[in-house]
Amino acid sequence: MATVPAELISRAQAWLAEDPDPETRDELAGLIEAGRHEELAARFAGTLQFGTAGLRGELGAGPMRMNRSVVIRAAAGLAAYLKDSGQGEGLVVIGYDARYKSADFARDTAAVMVGAGLRAALLPRPLPTPVLAFAIRHLGAVAGVEVTASHNPPRDNGYKVYLGDGSQIVPPADGEIADRIAAVRSLADVPRPESGWETLDDSVLAAYLERTDAVLTPGSPRAVDVVYTPMHGVGRDTLTAAFARAGFPAPTVVAEQSDPDPDFPTVAFPNPEEPGAMDLSFATARKAAPDIVIANDPDADRCAVAVPAPGTPEGWRMLRGDEVGALLAAHLVRKGATGTFATTIVSSQLMSRIAAGAKAGYQETLTGFKWLARVDGLRYAYEEALGYCVDPEGVRDKDGITAALLITELAAELKQSGRTLSDLLDELAVEFGLHATDQLSVRVTDLSLIADAMRRLRAEPPAALAGLTVTRADDLNEGSAALPPTDGLRYYLAGAPSDGIEAARVVVRPSGTEPKLKCYLEVVVPVADANGLPAARAKATTTLTAIKKDLSAAAGI
Repeated sequence: MATVPAELISRAQAWLAEDPDPETRDELAGLIEAGRHEELAARFAGTLQFGTAGLRGELGAGPMRMNRSVVIRAAAGLAAYLKDSGQGEGLVVIGYDARYKSADFARDTAAVMVGAGLRAALLPRPLPTPVLAFAIRHLGAVAGVEVTASHNPPRDNGYKVYLGDGSQIVPPADGEIADRIAAVRSLADVPRPESGWETLDDSVLAAYLERTDAVLTPGSPRAVDVVYTPMHGVGRDTLTAAFARAGFPAPTVVAEQSDPDPDFPTVAFPNPEEPGAMDLSFATARKAAPDIVIANDPDADRCAVAVPAPGTPEGWRMLRGDEVGALLAAHLVRKGATGTFATTIVSSQLMSRIAAGAKAGYQETLTGFKWLARVDGLRYAYEEALGYCVDPEGVRDKDGITAALLITELAAELKQSGRTLSDLLDELAVEFGLHATDQLSVRVTDLSLIADAMRRLRAEPPAALAGLTVTRADDLNEGSAALPPTDGLRYYLAGAPSDGIEAARVVVRPSGTEPKLKCYLEVVVPVADANGLPAARAKATTTLTAIKKDLSAAAGI
C-alpha cells in the first residue's frame, strides 16, 4: 500500500463521515483503504467551482466530483442567496434528466430548499430542460434548478441554476451564490427534511406543449417526413407529443436510441456534433427516406438537423449550427417576425446580414444563452453549438423541441413549393455571400495545455493565417462597451478579392463546459449566382483548412 499524507487522509475521512450516499461512501472508503494517493489527491485538490454554468463534472466521491454532498452544499448556497435577496419564501422548481444520480440530486435540492424555508416543486419525471425553463415563469418561481450534464460523457452530471426571470444566472449572481456555497461548513448545518415539497403533475408539461402552438403559423403546411433521435435522452415523448399536437406526421424514431439510457451505449459522446453520433440516424434515414433528420441532445435543449446528401457515403449531411440558425432566421423574417435577432461572437455573421436586410434589430453577445436571453426586445436567438431560442416569451433559453417544430415547418413549406433546406441555403449564399464556418476543437486531459495555448497566442499573435493578413486582434479579456470580459481572442482577417475571399474571422476560447480549446472560423466568399456556388464552396473549404493548419501551429496544439 502506498503511503498517503496524513493531512489528505484526514480530509478524506472527514468527507466520508458526512457523505449521505452509500455508493460514494463505499467508493471513498475503498480509495482510502487501498492507499490510492494520486486518486485521492485529485479528488481533494479543491472543489468543483460554481459559475454561470452552475456545476458540471464526473460523478464520484470527493469535492472535485459531482455527488450528493456537493449538490447539497450547492443547494444550500442557492437557498442562502435567495433568502438574502428577500425571496426566502418563494418557490424553487426543480427538473432533472435521466442520467445517473439526477433524481437523487433533484430530491436533495428540494429537501434543502424546504429545510431553508422556501417552497420546492419537482417536475414529475425526467423531462427536457426547456420544460423546466418554461415552468419557472409559468409557476412564478423565484429560481429553478435543472440537474443535467446535457451532452457530456455518461459519467458526468451537472447542476444548472436559473433565476425568476427564467434565464440562467450571470455575474455577479454566480459569485454571490459561490460565496454562500463556500460558507457551508458541514452538511450537519443543512436541514434536509424527508418531505414537504410538491411533486408536480403533468399540467406543467401540458402548458408547455400548449405554448408550442405559438411557434407555428396556423394553417402552414405539415406534410413532411422526419427521422428523429433523442440520443438516449429525455426528448422523445415531449417531441412526439408536440409533433402530434401540431399535426405533423409522427416521426420515425431511431429505435436503438429511443429510450432514456444513462450509459448512452451506442455513442462515444451523446452529442450530435461528435463524429459517429449520427450514424444510426443516417442508417435509419437510408431505410425510411425522410425529408430531414432531427436529433436532440440528451436533455433536449439542443437541436441538430441533417439533410439528404446524394453521392456521399452516408447519403446525409449534418447542417452546422450556423446553417440552421440562418435558416430559422430567414424563416422568421419571411413570417413577419419583428424584434431583435441575436447570436454570439463565435457564431456566423450571416444573420447580421439577414437582419439588416429585414431592417430588424441585431445584437451579438458572449457565448451562452445566459447572455442571449437577456437581450432587450429579443425575438430570436441562436448559438452555433446547436442552440436556438425561437419563442423567448415562452422559454428564455435554448429549446430543442420548439426549434425542431420550426425547422420542420420550414421544411414542409419548402417541400410544398418543390424546394429543400439545402435550396434555401443556396439562395441565402447568393443573396448575402457564402458564409462558410468550421471549428478546430481540441479535447485535452491536461487543462494546462489550454492555458498554455492561450498564453502563446497572446504573447505571439499570428500576423497572418492562410495567407490572409490579420488586420485586427481583440483580446476579449479586456472587455468593451458591448461585451463583458471573457477569456478569448478574436482575429479579423483581410480579404483577398483577387483570390475570391471577401473576409475571414477567427475566435479562440476555452470551452466553459468541457475540457476543450475551441477555435471558430469563418470565411465569406461572394457568389454572383447559383452556378458559382461549387467553386465558392471549394475556395472556402481550402481556405478554412489552411486557417486551421496555421492556427494550430500558432497555438501549439
